Amino acid sequence: MVIIVLGLAVILAVIAYNMYQENQYRKQVREQFGHSDKDALLASKTKSVRDGKEQGQSGKGLFMKKPSKAQEEALRQLQEQDEIFAAKAKLAKPSTIKTDVELGMVDDFSHEPVQHTVIGLNNQITTQTAEPVAASAAPAAAAAPQPLVSLDELAQVELPWFDPRFDYLAYIALDKAQELHALPRLSNRHRFQIIGCTMDDHFQVAEPIPGVYYQGFVMGLQAVSRNGLASAEELVQFDQQVNAFAQLIGGKVRHTDISAFTEVAQALDDFCVRVDQTIAIHLVSRSSISGTELRSAVESTGFQLAENGTFQYPGEHNNTIFTIAALDNSAFTGALLDNQAYRGFSMLFDIPHVPAGEKTFDLFMDLAVKLSGQLSLDLVNDKLEEVSTQWLRDVRQYVLARQEEMQKVGIKPGSKAALRLFS
Repeated sequence: MVIIVLGLAVILAVIAYNMYQENQYRKQVREQFGHSDKDALLASKTKSVRDGKEQGQSGKGLFMKKPSKAQEEALRQLQEQDEIFAAKAKLAKPSTIKTDVELGMVDDFSHEPVQHTVIGLNNQITTQTAEPVAASAAPAAAAAPQPLVSLDELAQVELPWFDPRFDYLAYIALDKAQELHALPRLSNRHRFQIIGCTMDDHFQVAEPIPGVYYQGFVMGLQAVSRNGLASAEELVQFDQQVNAFAQLIGGKVRHTDISAFTEVAQALDDFCVRVDQTIAIHLVSRSSISGTELRSAVESTGFQLAENGTFQYPGEHNNTIFTIAALDNSAFTGALLDNQAYRGFSMLFDIPHVPAGEKTFDLFMDLAVKLSGQLSLDLVNDKLEEVSTQWLRDVRQYVLARQEEMQKVGIKPGSKAALRLFS
């Protein structure tokens, strides 16, 4: 009787400890993306951009939406992985789904695989080759084929293409090495990326290239962006699409736990809504300026006309840091630009896309003042009030505070992670 009581006590203690750990994890997530103090002067004019719409009070306000951009051809690679969230991601134990599949095509693997633009790993994974199963004289169930790389190994590798805070991941391990004959069509409003593990344990963007054989895949859906947060239903749909692809090529699947992932992603999305702001300062003529004169002036300061009809100012890595758009958001295009008259233009400072620091904001204002002088334009805010020194101080303080907030959660303004997350 005493042994039974002690056993029950131990079980209750374990359950209580697990509940405590889960509560601590939830508390850490909330604290990591906790709401910062809002600027009392600017809070009423804050604008966030989601699903192509502005949220907040009517009218433009101090912050305005940039012109919409075409969807990028492929996901940008990440430069950094945040250690805090990598640790949190490991708390969410993924579930394994094993499917009965038909074997894929049998190829001749005697030749050396052809390699194309691969990225090596610091923590190389070991290839596990399945031995052929000998036929038994007596009727018996055949042993299940062993995957060339284990799902555990795939799930533990940190890849520069993904960030576990906002990329929902699934893993596929193949029983036999295969070429990728065609990329799967994953129907979803969110971007996705497929990374393949080649036979020499290197990872690369999966492409249907003859002679390149894969032993596994990591598939990621970007669940947080300016399109908003992916719903649980969309993640389930992605899981189903991955399962169908795995069945087609003959592989075993592991999915990230949706509940644990969504908790972190929701907190990150709430945070992104707060810091996703674009500062607008307008340069307005009291009469008008010709398009030819406007183009000459802005290009002389370093801006370049982009395909989307805006002028863009490149940063150190040729990423756009400042944008010039027409006051009515119409496009600056070719002959129309040179033959048209304008009242002025808007200079846009996209907080998450611009490298942090006072020097960057000072450069933005220096360019505005220089163009104002060259074209005899007035610097005004959205109410057409002349920009004051105090206004500039308040805006500078607000920008630096939002960028500092981003850095505290491991998302560096202007980094590849920020450009992908706020796109």
